[in-house]
Amino acid sequence: MRAAPAADTGIAARLELACRLALDTGRQAEAFRRTADPAALAVSTKSLQDFVSAADRQSEQAIRTALADAFPQDGFLGEETGGQPGPDGFWVVDPIDGTANYIRGLRHWGVSIAFVRDGAVQLGCIYDAAGDRVYSALPGQGAFCGDRPVRVSGMADPTQALAIVGYSRRTPFEPYQALLARLHELGIEYRRLGSAALGLVRVADGIADLYYEAHLNSWDILAGALIAAEAGAHVAMPPLDRIIANGGAVAACTPGLAGTLGFLWEQLAESPADGAQPEPTRTV
Repeated sequence: MRAAPAADTGIAARLELACRLALDTGRQAEAFRRTADPAALAVSTKSLQDFVSAADRQSEQAIRTALADAFPQDGFLGEETGGQPGPDGFWVVDPIDGTANYIRGLRHWGVSIAFVRDGAVQLGCIYDAAGDRVYSALPGQGAFCGDRPVRVSGMADPTQALAIVGYSRRTPFEPYQALLARLHELGIEYRRLGSAALGLVRVADGIADLYYEAHLNSWDILAGALIAAEAGAHVAMPPLDRIIANGGAVAACTPGLAGTLGFLWEQLAESPADGAQPEPTRTV
């Protein structure tokens, strides 16, 4: 079991609540999907192949209400209900990351909750519906699945490696195709899960060796990036303020492949996504 941060300032209590909310709302969303009439899912389309369901809206409202009750001074930024970053710290929430999977009964979706304060992500937790489990991390405290510490793989051979590669229609398709071709040439097998949060925790848990996507929003990235970094991954993404304002690319890989995959770090720096792409920073 992890220790509380040296200067806690309520982070341990926030983490405990966030993990409980991720687990409870995730389980409730799954129960709702299994028992509800399809019409009750109330699926609508935000853009091409970008969906929102009644479960997304209900889950986010439940999380938002519970956080506000416990920590009324905290700000809130959610995918479905919006909000504003707060000067004294704020939550960044994706109630269902992988809605397209969720509404079709594919279990590759999750609930992502992060807390940001003083210009840094102070905690992250993700409910993994496929395993009915919660991943979490605090800066400098390692990454966990429940109480089990998790660590990236020791993979260094690209011909035995597995990548998870996301794709957003906000970015051109040709670079995505070129990336798949490059991975193929290196001998790296690849998958597309449809959930960035789960892709990042798969790297954290040593199940996959790389996650990459050319554009994501803050609620897709922040919890998973912290968990992956605390599990020992090399993580690259734009500075936090840029991610919150405009989103951006993210890459996370096991250290043994960092040299082989250096072209991805170059691509992050050079390729625009949803406007000018800021220079990425790396955390280890």
